[in-house]
Parts: sequence; structure tokens; C-alpha cells
Amino acid sequence: MAIRDFALLCAVCLVWGLNLVVTRWVVADMAIPPIFFAALRFLGVAVCLIPFLRPRPENLRILFIVSMMIGSVHFALLFIGLRHADASAAAVTGQLGVPFSTLMSMLFLGEVIHWRRALGITLAFLGVLIIALDPSNFSVSYGLLYIIASAFIGSAGGIVMKRMPKLSGLRFQAWVGLFSFAPLFALSFAVEQGQLDAYIHGGWMVWAASAFAIIGVSVFGHSAFYTLLKKYDVSLLSPLTLMTPIWGVIFGIALLNEPLTLRLIIGAAVSLSGVLVIALRANQKMPEAALGKKVASGDS
Repeated sequence: MAIRDFALLCAVCLVWGLNLVVTRWVVADMAIPPIFFAALRFLGVAVCLIPFLRPRPENLRILFIVSMMIGSVHFALLFIGLRHADASAAAVTGQLGVPFSTLMSMLFLGEVIHWRRALGITLAFLGVLIIALDPSNFSVSYGLLYIIASAFIGSAGGIVMKRMPKLSGLRFQAWVGLFSFAPLFALSFAVEQGQLDAYIHGGWMVWAASAFAIIGVSVFGHSAFYTLLKKYDVSLLSPLTLMTPIWGVIFGIALLNEPLTLRLIIGAAVSLSGVLVIALRANQKMPEAALGKKVASGDS
């Protein structure tokens, strides 16, 4: 890989990892309702990418279903989870999209795996279990359950995407944003309170966080990653994207003062080792399975 392209990939992974921490800060520390914040993000994406809505893609029904899965439902669960879980733990747990995608490609696409990928899947889940389960009282992190559910839904959306004609990255993002923001706003005003007041009084840092999520993550991150996918094979890119959870852990500890526990270190090492094993083994039916939800939703 050219040095310039590697630097671009590093920047994308850094942006994705930082976004987890920024979102955690917005929905937890600044108390912005998470579903409302997700709705704002998709509204911003739809507005920024209006020119990419044309021409109208084929099979809007499937595109709408995919948008609900990797847009509305996935991000609602992810942002709710981030309100109740450390960003560093969420960064690792979110990588379960990779084994989930592999399992679904086996179930629905007939993918055949051998012992190495089976071991990788086992390690990925075992590592998250180490992080999520508190052995002192045998309780499970409430927030991480939402993160796991979001990874599952995002991966399922990737399987449904196989039935769609291929769209460019920004065009796909535009339609996902268009379809996703209204259901999220409706759900937010049904189950959350004080959204507008909290957001208005959040100040310029919250507004800057919104702009970062829209422009930095969804527009820059997604378009840059699709550019790299056109130039390089998934088998090369997928192991390198493990920089994303590493940045998430680093930023969570450095910016949010999250604790670096032995359980987090061991769990992250085990889980990310498993994800790496899966990423290094080619998926014949669905090569993008090694990227988890990154291709679909631009990571976080």
C-alpha cells in the first residue's frame, strides 16, 4: 500500500475511533438524548449529500429495509449503549460485527469456514464476555448489551445489502440518511424528553460534535474508505481497520478518563486477536464480512 493511502486509512480509523468517544461524551456527559442525536446525525448527512440522491436507485424497498437496519435501528442501539458503557469497552465490543457477519454469511449465503475462522469467532466473543462480565457480582454491562445488539443488526443489514444493486459510497450514505432521520425523530419524541432544550443549551462543543459526526465521520470517513476499497483488496484493508478500536480505547482513556483495567486489556487482546484471525481468512461468499459494519455504515 502506498504511504499516502496508508496515511489516509490511519486518518479514517482515527476519526472513527474518536467518534465513539465524542458520541459517548455527548450522550452521557452532556445528557443529549441518544436517539435524538442519532436522528440529527442522519438529518445532517441527508442534507449534506442531497446531490447524491440522483438518479433514483433501483429497488427502494430493499434500500429502505437496509437503511432501517444499518441506520435507524443500528445507531439507536449504539448510541443508547454508549450512554451506559465506556467508549473504550464499546470500541472493542463493536468489532463483533465481524464474527456476526461471518456467521450470517454461513447461515444465509452458504459460506464454509474451517477451524481457524471458527477459533477466531470463538475468541472474538470470549474477549467481549471478559470485558462485559463483572466476576465480582456476575453482572453484565447493561450498555454493552445494546452495543452487541447494534453490531448484530448492522451485520444483518450487510447481508440484506447483498440483494441490492451496488451504489457508490456517498450515494448510499445519502439514501440511508434520508430514510433514517424521520423514524429516529419520531421515536425520540415518543420515548425521550427535553431533546431540543438539551441540545440548544449544550453549547458550541455539542454542535461541533454534531458537525464532526456528520462531515468528519459519515462524509469524509465513508468516502475515503470507499476510495481505498476500490484500490485495495478487502483482505489487506480489514486487518488494518483494527486501528479503529485501538484508537477508541486510547481516546476513551485519554479524553474521558476511563479506567484501563486488567479485564479490559485481556478482553481486548483476546477479542481483537479473534477478529484479526477472521479478517486474515478470505470470505468467499461475502468478502466484506471481514470489515463488519464498516462498509455499510461508515463504522460509528
